[in-house]
Amino acid sequence: MAATEVILLQRVAHLGQMGDAVKVRPGYARNYLLPQGMAIRANEANRARFDRERAQLEAQNIKNREEAERLSERMEGLAVVLIRQAGDSGSLYGSVSTRDVAQSVTEAGFTISRQQVSLAHPIKSLGLYEVKVALHPEVIVSVIVNVARSQEEAERQARGEATSVEEEATLAGDEAFVEGEIVADAEEVEAQDATA
Repeated sequence: MAATEVILLQRVAHLGQMGDAVKVRPGYARNYLLPQGMAIRANEANRARFDRERAQLEAQNIKNREEAERLSERMEGLAVVLIRQAGDSGSLYGSVSTRDVAQSVTEAGFTISRQQVSLAHPIKSLGLYEVKVALHPEVIVSVIVNVARSQEEAERQARGEATSVEEEATLAGDEAFVEGEIVADAEEVEAQDATA
């Protein structure tokens, strides 16, 4: 299928800057760029319209970027907690999606949409995650997402202390079996072997 040429009305990551005429797949143009107001079809009438409105579009873009920069300063260091059910190994029953992150950031006082949240893969285990939020195509801020089973566990994770999952793994690694008995650590096993 032939590519569709569009004129970008704002900077689009991995595509181009405002005013660039780029060729994209028809579905990407039809389903994303055009409905989101990020681009217009490249034809003579739209090129003339863009040239007439370019100064206004650039001024609006600068205003939007400045607002996003002010918001990013307020969001700097933001950490949100998501309480989820998880198994003994720390694997979640389900996953944390962009919608969940957007909702928790919005509850923290910063209104964002799920389209602004960038997750390479859904979060599927307990822990701390750094998630990128695009407030503007040129302004991206990091938010710490703390996924835990309880508020207490989230506080321990935030302080860097071992969680119950990590404690269980550590205990299992330190214990050794000697003739059916559990010995607290490997040193006691060595001491018993030396005397035998």
